[in-house]
Amino acid sequence: MEFVNSWAETARGLPLTVPPFLDRSILKARTPPKLLSHDLHEFAEIEDISEIDKAYKEEMIYSSFCFEPEKLEQLKKNAMEDGALEKCTTFEALSAFVWRARTQALRMRPDQQVRVLIAVDGRSRSEPPIPKGYFGNAVIVTNSTCSASHLLENPLSFAVGLVQKAISKATDSSMRAAIDYFEIARAWPSRTAVLLVTAWSKLSFHCADFGWGEPIFHGPVDFPERETIIFVSHGKQRKSIHTRLGLPDSAMKIYEELTRI
Repeated sequence: MEFVNSWAETARGLPLTVPPFLDRSILKARTPPKLLSHDLHEFAEIEDISEIDKAYKEEMIYSSFCFEPEKLEQLKKNAMEDGALEKCTTFEALSAFVWRARTQALRMRPDQQVRVLIAVDGRSRSEPPIPKGYFGNAVIVTNSTCSASHLLENPLSFAVGLVQKAISKATDSSMRAAIDYFEIARAWPSRTAVLLVTAWSKLSFHCADFGWGEPIFHGPVDFPERETIIFVSHGKQRKSIHTRLGLPDSAMKIYEELTRI
């Protein structure tokens, strides 16, 4: 978004607010790579004992679900009501909620291992912090894994705790280890029984004025991949969050029912 907003400033004949920082070497792999001391479970394969791939051969349905401020507050209240958590953010509550709903909608077996991947901005977590104006991805993908039965039979606070645990693992060390691992293996995290949560809700799409005023709509230009859910905020106040995902037709019908709060 720094790139897009700089492009918009150029289109309006304005000087750049954030000059680009283009040195890609700050995120290169180490020599030699260092892997042994870090948790890289996001790359571990999960066995598909629930025949999830078979389900995805159905017609795919892509949809957007709006969570207004009242719904978001209710989710946080639901997550905190049993006293298991000391605190809970909107992102954590919503991520846990949709992870549980998607798992149930896909009718996963109780002993199916399920995983949530959280895309975390690594700019402030890097040591030293990545310079402002770094035009490119600097994302840490971190994770938590459990069985479908544990995820669904426990209260919402349990899933929120797993999301919090995943986020807490997003450190400079884990980011460097993942970079090193990818340099060696060229592997991507497992995609079986996995949900990748990526939040665009804090990105400054609403500021991208190319000379015609602020945008009235923004979002991805393509459907999210089947394992991905995207959080996007809308409106000038940006208090509502839209979640976008794709599911097989039969699973989407169940998901729609489960996400009515």
